[in-house]
Amino acid sequence: MLKIGFVDYYLSEWHADHYPEWIDSVANQEGIEAKVCYAYGELEIAPTDGKSGKQWCEEKGIEQCASIAEVCEKSDVIVILAPSDPQKHLEYAKAVFPYGKPTYVDKTFAPNAAEAKKIIDLGEAYHTPFFSTSALRYATELDAYDAPTVAMMTGGGRSADEYLIHQIEMVVKKLGVGAVAVKADILSDTVWSYRVRYDDGRAAQMTWSRKGLGFFALLGGGEAPSVGASLTSNYFMILMSKILHFFAEPVPPFETEQTMECMKIRDAALLAMKTPDAWVAV
Repeated sequence: MLKIGFVDYYLSEWHADHYPEWIDSVANQEGIEAKVCYAYGELEIAPTDGKSGKQWCEEKGIEQCASIAEVCEKSDVIVILAPSDPQKHLEYAKAVFPYGKPTYVDKTFAPNAAEAKKIIDLGEAYHTPFFSTSALRYATELDAYDAPTVAMMTGGGRSADEYLIHQIEMVVKKLGVGAVAVKADILSDTVWSYRVRYDDGRAAQMTWSRKGLGFFALLGGGEAPSVGASLTSNYFMILMSKILHFFAEPVPPFETEQTMECMKIRDAALLAMKTPDAWVAV
């Protein structure tokens, strides 16, 4: 059985709360012997709800570890979480990657493209297979659009810094790499629009609302007429399947070039928010 270890900033958070149960469900459905067995949280007390790491582990039936090293020594594969704290990912990668064990890094991969490059370089230096993604990359609605040249995404969340990555992952999955600039437009005090420009006819637009639009949606374009679709598929469970298959056979499902592209577009988008109506180079 593959013993999975969690490394997190604090354990009582939404992703850590749900991943063990989802992993169990998908592993049972697909006949993969894997289970979350170990966990480490840098902060013992979660700032979200005041729950301790010890209490979280007891509730989940997971062994609490005293250090990242202990998690890595006992586990076969690693999940670096801290989904709301990507500034911790480089530090955790420095501790995890030397063990050479297949690793999934939760979104957002890094706080910026410069640190993303350092994490990728670490993985290469230690020959550690890893990947990172938003679950929205695996929304099955995206599969209906075969190589579109235009993509329009809509979504929301409490901050663009944390939630815009979902739309960017979908854009990069469908349009690929090669974006050259991003422009931000203020639509209201809570709604922003981001245009992503390419030099070959491809284009994307992402609309984000601070209050949350309540859904993610896609409009694919190209030669054929465009068709819109809300994203209602069970993309988180598909992500769990991708993670488990990667752990069983550690070949990343896509190139790190796409992850770097996501981070570069995100950097440009966040900078563009400071200079609305001006194009910012990717």
